[in-house]
Order: sequence, then structure tokens, then C-alpha cells
Amino acid sequence: MHDSQPQGITPDALPDVITRYLDAHRTHDTATAISAFHPDATVNDAGETHQGTSAIETWLTRSATEFTYTIELISAQEVDAQHYIATHHLEGNFPGGVVDLHYRFTLNCGLIEGLLIEP
Repeated sequence: MHDSQPQGITPDALPDVITRYLDAHRTHDTATAISAFHPDATVNDAGETHQGTSAIETWLTRSATEFTYTIELISAQEVDAQHYIATHHLEGNFPGGVVDLHYRFTLNCGLIEGLLIEP
């Protein structure tokens, strides 16, 4: 996918748009979270693809209410100027109860164009 090796960065070095999305997602502020996405953005989570901000808004709303969990940003990496990885540690009442997830962001024109969430 990318030839570049990801470089570890401090979480506060993530682009503002990613930080805005992550903070809004953590506090269940769907309107602010959606504002970080490009209108044609794609999110792939748990093997399901959500295309466009309307579908992403539905996914965010469902994920905020389906399970109760804590989420902690434990590391961040920069692949290149458009690609970043934020790794989160989640604990909650979802199947398995504990997981580290990699949020792989693709940016375009200062907005999130793609987000792949995977273990």
C-alpha cells in the first residue's frame, strides 16, 4: 500500500483533523466527528464499509450506543503526509472485553477521506 515505514510520533503531533475526530468520537460528539470527514469519505470497521458522511454518521451513532467502553490513545505513527495510524486501547462490554485497535487514516484536502479500523 505505502512504501514508507511508519514513524512513531507523539499523539499531539497528529494532524488537527484527526485529533478533532478522535476527541469528538471519544465524547460521542457526532456532529463534530462528522465535520472531520470528506463528504465522500469511507470508513471500514469490523469488516463493514460505510461510504459518505450520512452512512458514517449512522455508524458513529450506533457505535456510541451499542457498547459501553473506555478508549485510550496509546500510540501514533506517521506513514507520510496523508497517512497516519492511531492505536487505541479499548476496554468494555463488547465481545472479548479488551482490544487494541489501529485507526488507519487517509487525509485529503485537510479532511479524513478514509478510515480503516482493525486489530
